[in-house]
Amino acid sequence: MEFLTWVFPALVLLCTQQHRCIRLKASHNNYGTVPKRTRLADLKEKEEMQKVIFHILLLSMFVRRAMNDIGDYIGSNIEISWLPNLDDLMKGYARNFRPGIGGPPVNVALAIEVASIDHISEVNMEYTMTVFLHQSWRDDRLSYNHTNETLGLDSRFVDKLWLPDTFIVNAKSAWFHDVTVENKLIRLQPDGVILYSIRITSTVACDMDLSKYPMDEQECMLDLESYGYSSEDIVYHWSENQEEIHGLDKLQLAQFTITNYRFTTEMMNFKSAGQFPRLSLHFHLRRNRGVYIIQSYVPSILLVAMSWVSFWISQSAVPARVSLGITTVLTMTTLMVSARSSLPRASAIKALDVYFWICYVFVFAALVEYAFAHFNADYMKKQKNKIKARRQSGEVNVKNAIVLFSLSIAGVNQELAISNRQHRIPRSLPGSYGTIEIETGETKQHHVMKLDKKSGLKSLFKPIDADTIDIYARAVFPAAFAAVNVIYWVAYTM
Repeated sequence: MEFLTWVFPALVLLCTQQHRCIRLKASHNNYGTVPKRTRLADLKEKEEMQKVIFHILLLSMFVRRAMNDIGDYIGSNIEISWLPNLDDLMKGYARNFRPGIGGPPVNVALAIEVASIDHISEVNMEYTMTVFLHQSWRDDRLSYNHTNETLGLDSRFVDKLWLPDTFIVNAKSAWFHDVTVENKLIRLQPDGVILYSIRITSTVACDMDLSKYPMDEQECMLDLESYGYSSEDIVYHWSENQEEIHGLDKLQLAQFTITNYRFTTEMMNFKSAGQFPRLSLHFHLRRNRGVYIIQSYVPSILLVAMSWVSFWISQSAVPARVSLGITTVLTMTTLMVSARSSLPRASAIKALDVYFWICYVFVFAALVEYAFAHFNADYMKKQKNKIKARRQSGEVNVKNAIVLFSLSIAGVNQELAISNRQHRIPRSLPGSYGTIEIETGETKQHHVMKLDKKSGLKSLFKPIDADTIDIYARAVFPAAFAAVNVIYWVAYTM
């Protein structure tokens, strides 16, 4: 074959040259000399012959390449005669009826390969997954005995076959891929076993428990079931080769890490339709906490620590301490609102909410501490002013009492002298001063008892110095916050 591809152009070229020589010789014999016009015609003919030779060479190369390909195809072990006639296989084939209708149910083996998990949403409680769904079953109507080779058929052939009506139970939406062609695979074995594979992207619902968010672990499922065929017509089971999910261990998710997965098979009972087999894929997700520690926990801790700075600011710097306390409270409120905007409005209290409220209480308590310390400082200042005023009024009262006491003694002595002169002893001192003196003594005693009672109550609620309150707060607030953090992290991570 290769010899012909090389010899054929040479023979054509030789014949062309021979024909040209014969024409030149004939023209020379007829005219004796070659006219000028004849020479020009010969040159044009020569150029045309060169073009013809060039095209012949190109054609020979193309023929050589084609013959080589045909030779390789014919010389290989593949023979076109082994292919079964699909038209003969499809004669009398009814795609509307399942294989073996009226007999035992069709066994359908399922296998899944995960291509990607694109998005997991806590707000909508859903995830988006792209999978390769492989289904395999046996249809004796399509068996052939021409060869033992497996046929890889065009995806358009799927429209002529009976297919299991498998659907995703908990899917919110789903679609097939058709770039550049429909992503379908169909293979037919000699014994009638069909392998049907398709690429699906689906948004699937996933019920989440967010009580430990963001230290939570979720379990999402992918449920597969026949929509119209009950267990009397079709039975699903996981493929024997489905010991592990290919591609799942290589996935890199932004917020989660897949820790485990398992396969389950169950029979669903519907009163109106019967029993339907269901296959489920359960996979466990653990949330990555690093981003939440950086974005939520660390800023909250720093805000709480910043509120403690007011304990080292003087009590007299009222604007500085008040502005610092109000700023930390408002910033903490903003952080809480922004963090909750990305979460569903669920009734459950989340772990992040608990921590935010702990930090909010400590920040607010730091502001209240200054108000309490400032109140005590003001109260003690007023008490000192009252004591000073009492001392001044007491000194005046003592001076007046001394004067009155001196006058009363002088009056009593004068009355005693008069009574001695008259030689009679009075039953009672008629002077008004004695009565006043007795009454004054009883009043003093009663007043002293009242003062003792008041001093006992005040000792129980004795105001503390403002600087002492700040000193205590410097130690109590960090210690209490550290203890609450230990309890929090132990409770939500264990």
